Amino acid sequence: MSPNPTHPHTPLPPWIRKRLGSGLQYHATEGLIHTLGVQTICTQARCPNQGECWARGTATVLILGEICTRNCPFCAVAHGIPLPPDPTEPDRVAQLTQKLGISYLVLTSVDRDDLTDGGASHFRAVMQACRAVDPSMRFEILVPDFKGVQREALEILSDARPFVFSHNVETIPALYPKARPGGDYHRSLALLELAATMWPDTPLKSSLMLGLGETETQVLEVLADLRRIGCDRLCMGQYLKPTKDSLDVEEFVTPERFARWADQARAMGFTWVLAEPFARSSYHAEQSGARHKVDIE
Repeated sequence: MSPNPTHPHTPLPPWIRKRLGSGLQYHATEGLIHTLGVQTICTQARCPNQGECWARGTATVLILGEICTRNCPFCAVAHGIPLPPDPTEPDRVAQLTQKLGISYLVLTSVDRDDLTDGGASHFRAVMQACRAVDPSMRFEILVPDFKGVQREALEILSDARPFVFSHNVETIPALYPKARPGGDYHRSLALLELAATMWPDTPLKSSLMLGLGETETQVLEVLADLRRIGCDRLCMGQYLKPTKDSLDVEEFVTPERFARWADQARAMGFTWVLAEPFARSSYHAEQSGARHKVDIE
């Protein structure tokens, strides 16, 4: 059993285990990512699912560099002053999708508060480059909150539809000062609501980490907020401390409790729900790419 990063002398619960990556496909994926110089959130965020996903020949691409302009204590991604967007990145990502045969790509990015459009035009450029290689390519874009430029960013992204639009609220409002000090819960909701208004046929998705000290009532309030503004896809996973300096885990939520959360979320009207300890926003995302509200193929 693995050591507990929060309390080193206490073992992790038995359901918190993942195998390291191995096998021919895993190493082929790893080699292509390295050769093409493509960044992934799998590596940068120390995702526990990296081995499984890479062994399936898929990865969640991280664009706009590996330096975030914010410093969220739950996240392992480095923060500081990022470089300008790399104009070669869209073509390199397109090569990766072609060589791996990826037909459903999850794209995400660091926060880029330094850019006048929050990075929206670069998201669009990457999607356009991938579709130039494979016109049938489907996308799920997991975007930052586009602080101060939400409408402008969504107008730019409109040219790249269809896609699944995803933005994570991450946690309950009361924990934002502790877990997401650079973010704002109502700003995140506002982005999702604006997307619902501008693109009524576009599927909307958001994710929550559990285990940071939230109560069930507080979680239910967030789910109600998401449904109220039109979010219909939900991911709920266990927060795991990625580095020794990250926030501590306050609770390990059992798989049985996650199953109950899934039932409650579906009863509230979410049409696609992934709720389990290792659930992450991009984990098995291709399964949420089925036809829903709009044919995103």
